Amino acid sequence: MKILISGASGLVGSSLVESLFKKGHTIRPLQRHKEKNWGKLWDTDALDDAAAPAPFDVVIHLAGENVSGGRWNAARKEKILRSRVDGTWELVDYISEPHRRPKVFICASAVGYYGNCGDTIVDERSPLGSGFLADVCRQWEETAAKAELAGIRVVSLRFGLILSPRGGALHKMLPPFRTGLGGVVGSGDQYISWIGIRDLTEIVEFIIENESLSGPINVVTPTPVTNRVFSKTLGKVLNRPAIMPAPAFLVRLLFGEMADEMLLSSARVMPVRLLEAGYRFRDADLGQTLISCISER
Repeated sequence: MKILISGASGLVGSSLVESLFKKGHTIRPLQRHKEKNWGKLWDTDALDDAAAPAPFDVVIHLAGENVSGGRWNAARKEKILRSRVDGTWELVDYISEPHRRPKVFICASAVGYYGNCGDTIVDERSPLGSGFLADVCRQWEETAAKAELAGIRVVSLRFGLILSPRGGALHKMLPPFRTGLGGVVGSGDQYISWIGIRDLTEIVEFIIENESLSGPINVVTPTPVTNRVFSKTLGKVLNRPAIMPAPAFLVRLLFGEMADEMLLSSARVMPVRLLEAGYRFRDADLGQTLISCISER
């Protein structure tokens, strides 16, 4: 198959490119437009050259401003939102043309859609939560869904915490935990819904092949854990104590609004639609997944 991927050089994109290429698929990264004042985010003109006369079978859209790349303020929040909504709309508009329509459009989203759920178990049937990230996910998914009007199957990937040896959140956690300065964040009772990068790539392939899957899909393991369990497990894997707590007031002081929505928020999310479709997780044990990620670094 011919597959177009935005965000191909990112944490998820690079792993997907490698995995899909090994399966024999033809991969083409979607490039940003070189002229920032051109009025277009994506260089879609380059896709219509002689090297790509036929439409792509699959379009995977992963690109968006890093939500944890800096302290949130009004300007940064607007950039996070617009990078997702505007970028997605531009791509949807491009692929909706009759001669460009792919079989499936797969767009990133996040479990932030559900907001702070406490210890309540949520799945794809659960309602939209509250907060900035929930609203970003809502607008992102609604924009992606517009491709359905052109008869394209649309899937929104609601990612949890992604564990990978190549970087991401785990990469930021390792330095303090390795020095014995890691520990529980806030109360430690907030749930973390996570996914190993190996399962993530296989889930995307599973979705491409399973034409009955559309709409939101929770890309998380069926084994969410509390922040306390996650911290103790990481400390055990590294053979280091995890006894240095980060009180909620300190986390809020350091990170502001982002603290409540990303570090102190609880997401106990289940991948019901994947389980119902018959997907079998390879890495559902947190300890073994962390060992694998750390040993491959």
